[in-house]
Amino acid sequence: MKRYLPGVLAMAAIVVASNILVQYLFGQWLTWGAFTYPFAFLVTDVTNRLQGPRAARGVVVAGFVVGIVCSLIGSQIIGEFGPLVSFRVALGSGAAFLAAQLTDVTVFNALRRDRWWKAPLVSTLIGASLDTAIFFTTAFSLQLAWLEPGNDVSWANEMLPLLSFGPMVPLWISLACADWCVKIALAVIALAPFRAFTWRKTPRLA
Repeated sequence: MKRYLPGVLAMAAIVVASNILVQYLFGQWLTWGAFTYPFAFLVTDVTNRLQGPRAARGVVVAGFVVGIVCSLIGSQIIGEFGPLVSFRVALGSGAAFLAAQLTDVTVFNALRRDRWWKAPLVSTLIGASLDTAIFFTTAFSLQLAWLEPGNDVSWANEMLPLLSFGPMVPLWISLACADWCVKIALAVIALAPFRAFTWRKTPRLA
């Protein structure tokens, strides 16, 4: 269990930091949390490469538990527009994290014997895309308003040009696209620290 501790601590730190930083806007479409959360995929992939998929799944579960705790705390803090974390946001966040990270582990493991960059890049691209789709749809789509009838998400469904210059879409689509773009950019950037952390390490399958 001790050998999993670095991954667990790193994942917990990223989840906590992201839950705090998501409260602060960065420009029109993003929050500061968008720049910390994608590194959760780096932690998962490094753990997978060094210690295998079982350890990676353990780190994911630890991050999920920390995320639940953060959501529970956030739901008890009342801001200007109600609880900082609504039920839909908490549900979307938890479901997206678990589905995306476990998918990342599975895809990475399937590609682990290919060239060193392929497994972390492809698994993160797929996981990040899944994460963005699940979170923003669950948290803000009008079609899922029945999940939390008392939560007014009309603000997120205001029709605006996509990222200020595209076709007219609900605001949450622009937020999701901006978030996805950051995840993809950081997936490429994270290849450098991934290589540094795993250089000359023997892949494990246990």
